[in-house]
Amino acid sequence: MSERRARVWAGIDAGKGHHWAAAVDETGSTLWSKKIDNDETAILTAMGEILDLADKVSWAVDISGTSSALLLALLAAHGQQAVYVPGRTVNRMSGAYRGEAKTDARDAYIIAETSRQRRDFAAIDVPAQMAADLALLTAHRSDLVADRVRMINRLRDALTGVFPALERAFDYSSQKGALVLLTGYQRPAALRRRGQARLTAWLANRSVRGADTVAATALEAAQAQQTALPGEDIAAQIVADLAAQILALDNRLKRVDKQIRDTFRGHPQAEIIESLPGMGPILGAEFVVAAGDLSAYADARHLASVAGLVPVPRDSGRRTGNLHRPKRYSRRLRRVFYMSAQTSIIREGPNRDFYLKKRGEGCKHVQAVIALARRRASVLWALLRDGRAFTSAPPATQAA
Repeated sequence: MSERRARVWAGIDAGKGHHWAAAVDETGSTLWSKKIDNDETAILTAMGEILDLADKVSWAVDISGTSSALLLALLAAHGQQAVYVPGRTVNRMSGAYRGEAKTDARDAYIIAETSRQRRDFAAIDVPAQMAADLALLTAHRSDLVADRVRMINRLRDALTGVFPALERAFDYSSQKGALVLLTGYQRPAALRRRGQARLTAWLANRSVRGADTVAATALEAAQAQQTALPGEDIAAQIVADLAAQILALDNRLKRVDKQIRDTFRGHPQAEIIESLPGMGPILGAEFVVAAGDLSAYADARHLASVAGLVPVPRDSGRRTGNLHRPKRYSRRLRRVFYMSAQTSIIREGPNRDFYLKKRGEGCKHVQAVIALARRRASVLWALLRDGRAFTSAPPATQAA
């Protein structure tokens, strides 16, 4: 039996069906390397074999999502802490080792070696029940929103081929009445036969707001096209089906939004997060999921840096002050701060005043919004640190 080490580093190349784990010692020599099925019994067996190699095991994985959820949960249940080694880092580090082969075993070895040589990787915390629920709900909502955008694009494309005037008449991404109209009428001849009075009544019976306006707009488009185009009947069926699917998807989104709102407002810091102008329950839930535990951030600058709101210097020799946009940051966290900042400038207040100040200094719209997002990251971090809600007036400074 091999001698027990004081410490080893275990790297895991995670996958959906199976993982590959490799353990190295302080010299970089491989002590253990095997394929592990994504199954509780197989993971526990491999974990026990690796833990028998040394008094202390440092774990590292390249995926912190659903593929490694069972693995990370089992590690946490047995008191083991894992760090996250980004896939881009693994890819670049692979060029520092001999050979050009790309295998799971080699990737696992590189993950273990990288975690052995570096100490700055972020630790992975298994989320609490509420954080896990919000992560699943927000991810599901993002999928539904993406599906809705694709359906609307397909609907507009199909409608343009047979009735371009009606396609231009409405904004189908925000007007429910236009979608209800398309479930029953997609061709100009059918709209002209129906007439405005009967079309208005048909829309009103389906609870369409401004039914008379929608009917008048649709009939104006129908009068502008007297020609029936080839494939009109089939295209009309496709448009009607897509419109019905989008309406059903909107109802699903409303249910998911309500579930996110109810779950998020059970979070102990929900009231503080929502007090910041522009930060509603949906963005608040995304912030909780993307930011995680606030104790992981040393200060407000650290939080802003993770969100990609702090410029990165690229100095060389006499060239100094050369700042660029960062490439490695949390896209999700940046989106939360950017979208909330853009929403906050709609109403009068300190957020809009700061935005207008930046515009007056010559910043473009995006630059001004990013500057506001950077400032809001500091404000939100301070609010969460102090456990108080946002107020327009700054808090009174206490004497030391």
